[in-house]
Amino acid sequence: MKCDQRKLARWRQRYLTSHWIGVAIAFYAFIAIGIAEAGLGVLLPSILSTYQLTPATVTLLFVSQISGYIVAAFSSSLVSSRLGLARMLLIAACALTTALLIYALSAYWFIMVVAGTLLGLGIGLIDAGINTYIVQDSRSANLIGSLHAFYGIGALLGPAVATTLLAVGMNWRQVYLVLASVVSVLVIGLVSVILWRYQPMMAKVTTSDTTAVGNLRRSLHHPIVLLTGLLLLVYVGTEASVGNWAYTVQSVARHTPELIAGYSVSAYWMGLTIGRFSLSYCLNRLGAVRTISLSLSLLMISLVAWWLLPAQWISLPLIGFALAAIFPATIWLIPQRVPESLVPAAVGFATSTASFGAALVPTGVGWAANWAGLDIIPMLMLPPAIVMICVHYWLVQHRQ
Repeated sequence: MKCDQRKLARWRQRYLTSHWIGVAIAFYAFIAIGIAEAGLGVLLPSILSTYQLTPATVTLLFVSQISGYIVAAFSSSLVSSRLGLARMLLIAACALTTALLIYALSAYWFIMVVAGTLLGLGIGLIDAGINTYIVQDSRSANLIGSLHAFYGIGALLGPAVATTLLAVGMNWRQVYLVLASVVSVLVIGLVSVILWRYQPMMAKVTTSDTTAVGNLRRSLHHPIVLLTGLLLLVYVGTEASVGNWAYTVQSVARHTPELIAGYSVSAYWMGLTIGRFSLSYCLNRLGAVRTISLSLSLLMISLVAWWLLPAQWISLPLIGFALAAIFPATIWLIPQRVPESLVPAAVGFATSTASFGAALVPTGVGWAANWAGLDIIPMLMLPPAIVMICVHYWLVQHRQ
C-alpha cells in the first residue's frame, strides 16, 4: 500500500513539473485567440447587415477593444507577478469567452461594442503572458516560432469554420457560440492547472529584486522597448487589417464568390502558419535580423500584387507567409536587446501594445474605405509596411 502511495506521489510530482503540459496549454491558448480574432473577418458583412452599419461605424467594434489592450499592456507583468501566470491566464480566458458569448447573444449593437473591451483584455493578457512564459524558459525558448504557428492554425480555422457554418445555414451569432465553446476549453484547462498546482505556470514572474512596477517604469524609458512596441503595433495592425477586411474586399468590392473569398482568407492564414512552422529553420540558417529583413521585402512585393493585380489569388497566402516571421522573431530578440530584469515588462508591454494595433489600424482602414471605397484597402496596407521597414532598420542600427 505504501509502495503504491509512493508511486502515486512520484507520478503526481512528475505531472506537476512536466514541461509539455505548459507548452500544450500555451499552444492551445494561441489557437483559441487565433480563432477568436480571425473569425471576425468572414462574419463582418453579416454584422454590417444585421445592425445596418457602414464600414466606418462597424469599426467601433475595433475601437472598443483598445481600452482592454491598454489595460493589458500596462498590467500584464504586474498581474503575473502577484497572481502567477495561470491565474492571470484564467482571468483572460474568462474575459475572452464572456466577450464571445455577448457577441453571440446581444440584440443591441452598443452592448456588442462594450463587450469588445473584454475581448481586448483577454487577448492582450494571453498574448503577453504566454510569450513571456515561452521566451523566459530555456527549455522552450526555441518554440517561439511554433507557438505563433499555432496562432496561425487558429487564425486559419477561424475563417474556414465561419465560412463553412454560414454555408450550411447557421447565422453569425451561432458561429460565435461555436467560437466561445472553443475558448471555454482553455478555461477548463487552466482551472485544472490551478487545482493541481502545476508548478511551471503557478510561479509568479520575478526576475530581479526590483519590483514589477519598477521594471515596467524602467522598460518604458528604454527606447528599444518603445520602438519594439511600435514595430509590433504596426505589424499586428497590418496582419489584422488584411485578416478582417480581405473577405469584404474580395466578396463585395471584387465580386469574388463568397465561398472562394472565405477560403482565400484561410489561405492567407495558411501562408502565415507555414511560415511560422519554418521559422526555426530560418532563424538557424539566416538569423533573426536577416529573416525579418527578407520577410519585409517579400511583404512589400505581395502587398503591391494584391493591390495592382486583383484577379490573381496567390498574393494573400504570400502576404501571410511574409508576415509570419516578423512578430515571433522580434519577440525572440527582446532578451538580446534589453537587460534580463526588464524582459517580462518589455515583452508584456510590446505584445499588449501590439494588440492595440489590431484595433487601431483596422479602424483607420475602415474609415478610409467608407470615404473612398473598399477598393482602396489593399493600397492602404503599403504605408504600415514602410513604417515597419524603417523601425526595423533603426532597431538593427541601435541594438544594445
